[in-house]
Amino acid sequence: MRRALLTLSSLLGLVAAPLAAQAPSKNAAVEACKGCTALLEKVAASPLRKDDRARDAARHPVESLSFFQVGPEAKVGEYAPGGEWYSRFLGLYLGPKGHLVGLFFDPASGAFKPETQERIRKSATGYPADVAKFTGIDASHFAAYTLDAVPEGEKGTFDVILIPRMLHNLLNWNIADSEIKTMRALLKPAGLVGIEQHRAKADAPYSYTDGSKGYLREADVIRFMEVNGFDLVARSEINANPKDSANWPDGVWTLPPTYALKEQDKAKYQAIGESDRMTLLFRKRD
Repeated sequence: MRRALLTLSSLLGLVAAPLAAQAPSKNAAVEACKGCTALLEKVAASPLRKDDRARDAARHPVESLSFFQVGPEAKVGEYAPGGEWYSRFLGLYLGPKGHLVGLFFDPASGAFKPETQERIRKSATGYPADVAKFTGIDASHFAAYTLDAVPEGEKGTFDVILIPRMLHNLLNWNIADSEIKTMRALLKPAGLVGIEQHRAKADAPYSYTDGSKGYLREADVIRFMEVNGFDLVARSEINANPKDSANWPDGVWTLPPTYALKEQDKAKYQAIGESDRMTLLFRKRD
């Protein structure tokens, strides 16, 4: 799980029900995802994922990527790949016909110490080879770069960018506006952003939803994206977990897979499972 600090106050009321079904898109590569569930299910069942499959019940990759309208021929950016769990799935899915790009933090943003900056750049450099090794697909099918080093010609070429469980960190480090601005520039007209984020209760106090506990209010996330040039297309309860009270003193890291309290009440937290998460789809506004 990934950590954080929200600076926007809640300006929208939370609506629990889905906003809409997957809305029509002007984006041809996104349209190609219609009927992609069968292919996603085939990827999910790949023998190569035998060690990753244990997380599927909590993360719902087939349902989530279908909801995010990730077509098999799309150009997709995964922001802050981290442990590369999603990257391995996306590599198998996009590798044959699409294009997967790892999008790494801007190391020069001021949020990171020199040693961390070096580690971020090293991770970006090694990303294509990591995904290629897992998938068996040539590394030329994959790419990666930090957001301070976007290659010429990349702007306006992405169909979808995914931000899984990371927005709270960007707000905490005070780099959310600049990172989202760069990602927005990478998207084609009508390009999509899919966000999965640990969800606080709608009436949770700011002291708990400033990101330091890993949870954000859904209304705050929606408002943040709106003011940065995106429209909410749909919301889903794919990754909801009503067992999560979202009020743990040690934050979301109390729950699996982190277990911040180690063996203390571990069986209790295992029974609860991973966090309650919002799943939101946004479209780049003209």
